[in-house]
Amino acid sequence: MKNLFSNVKGDLFGGITAGIVALPLALAFGVSSGLGPAAGLYGAIFISFFAALFGGTNTQISGPTAPMTAVSMVIIAGIIAVHDGDIEKALPYILTVFLLAGLMQIGLGLLGMGKYIKYIPYPVVSGFMTAIGVIILVTQILPAMGYYPKEDMEFVNKFKPQAEEVILENILKEEAGEGILVLENFQETIKRASTITEDDIMKEAKTLAAKEASGVLGAFKVLPKALQTIDSLELILTIVTILIIYGFKRITTAVPSTLVSLLVVSGVAYGFKLDYRPIEEIPGGIPIPNLEIFTHFSLGSITPYIFTALTLALLGAIDSLLTSVVADNMTKTKHKPNKELVGQGIGNSIAAFFGGIPGAGATIRTVVNINSGGKTKLSGMVAGIMLLIVLLALGPVASQIPAAVLAGILITVGIGVMDYKGLKAIPSLPRDFKIGPLKISSEVVIMLVVMVLSSVWNLVYAVGIGLVISSLMFMKKIGDLTAERSDVKSLLKEKAWKDELNFPENLKEEVFIKHIKGPLFFGSTSDFQQLAAQIPTTANTVIIRTGRMQYMDQSGLYAMEDILVDLKKNNINVLFVNLLKQPKYMMERIDIIPDLIPEEHLFSNFDDAVAWVKENVKDTH
Repeated sequence: MKNLFSNVKGDLFGGITAGIVALPLALAFGVSSGLGPAAGLYGAIFISFFAALFGGTNTQISGPTAPMTAVSMVIIAGIIAVHDGDIEKALPYILTVFLLAGLMQIGLGLLGMGKYIKYIPYPVVSGFMTAIGVIILVTQILPAMGYYPKEDMEFVNKFKPQAEEVILENILKEEAGEGILVLENFQETIKRASTITEDDIMKEAKTLAAKEASGVLGAFKVLPKALQTIDSLELILTIVTILIIYGFKRITTAVPSTLVSLLVVSGVAYGFKLDYRPIEEIPGGIPIPNLEIFTHFSLGSITPYIFTALTLALLGAIDSLLTSVVADNMTKTKHKPNKELVGQGIGNSIAAFFGGIPGAGATIRTVVNINSGGKTKLSGMVAGIMLLIVLLALGPVASQIPAAVLAGILITVGIGVMDYKGLKAIPSLPRDFKIGPLKISSEVVIMLVVMVLSSVWNLVYAVGIGLVISSLMFMKKIGDLTAERSDVKSLLKEKAWKDELNFPENLKEEVFIKHIKGPLFFGSTSDFQQLAAQIPTTANTVIIRTGRMQYMDQSGLYAMEDILVDLKKNNINVLFVNLLKQPKYMMERIDIIPDLIPEEHLFSNFDDAVAWVKENVKDTH
């Protein structure tokens, strides 16, 4: 806290800029979640402020993110469906699940679980992020065309018979709960059924219609109907929004293109009094706590969602800590993972209490904050205050934003959040797994399984299945390749091997020798990434001895690539000694060899590497 006001000017500018970037995204994520734009704005305000205040990453800007919104969307839709499509009835239970997820994050931080997030394999994260992009992209196609299934009466009427069935089933459940035997007292059932109105049936039919059209598969089911009833104005507003977002970036990145598109398209639509569909009204004034979380609390209604809340907590933890790593790389600092989890948990808990959707550390907003001068926790707090001022001063104005504009913003978010690095690597990764006569890449299988299952089935189960498959495949590979334990340590002093004892004394300041003993995989990449910090400032050459590194997975491959890129930037030569077949093959597939490590820097034994050093490295210290 003592350094909170050490960089006031930079933090103010960074926070305000990040808040401006967050505004359109907060509104869009709120709409996408199903709780409305105000919920997105509330989430951004409280998570940004409190996660910054109590978190462990000084420059982190937090708020609703694409992954958290995608999972929240599923939770919200499920709970609303259970409560007969009545969002008012469902809201206390939805917010209780979000509060529970926040409290679980605090628990994860207090238990010191932050350090274990590194064990999530890259293909699982890659498949999940691409699925998030697909979900957001596909589900926004319908609003982009101005089609809303609940308002299509021809579509809704198909569900009226099923709606009657659901309502009758609910009556029978009520009677069973009251101890009424239907066959003995059939008149009571008839009496209750007679109170059902056409409006009740229609309301239930709309809920069923919305459920049928939800998600990726649901959107594809109703897409033919949407194409027949395209609202040309809504489609034009969406397309123009997308074009401005991508086009304005080519002019300048100093001003966020999402904000420019929001202001320009909304201003034109409102100024010319176009007959567009606005977003839901954003209530003005200070956000009010939702006390129904406590007054309507019932353990039985929350129990089915405990695992879902845990998944939301874990996803928020992963999302936030990955962003913390990005912030560390940019600021050359080190975040505190467990403290960050506690901060995120406090932010999500308070946001839920005030009716906001959950969030996490947001990479783009954090990068904007750092580039704009933010250095301390004050920047994240300023971003939250900035959004609160917007809510208080411009709430009624923001309510006039066209829904199509937010659909356009979300489509670009969906496109941007996909992991193109992982997708591009699919043809290049080695085919190390056999199914009958077919040879495929195990990394690609995991990525595609997680991506497909997340997109069309269940985000939570998909990640769980991906982790199980990753673990099984990894254990098989390690069992096949080596029984030796992984020993990729970030020790400041490497113990010299026997053949290194005669290394030239005059060159020990200029040459740093690194040993890799054991596989470089998703569990050891974090330690390996500390390599750059180990290298003395006097060194201009690094010898990496890989004779005991039998295996490298995709996570290890990219960790190696990142280290080599950093070393190349610092004009440090890297020599590999005894690089084994599988790691060499992996590095050749993505052109680390020869782009970063030329063939002449690969040596079959240490003596040859020493001979090169004697010829090419000068004694300067």
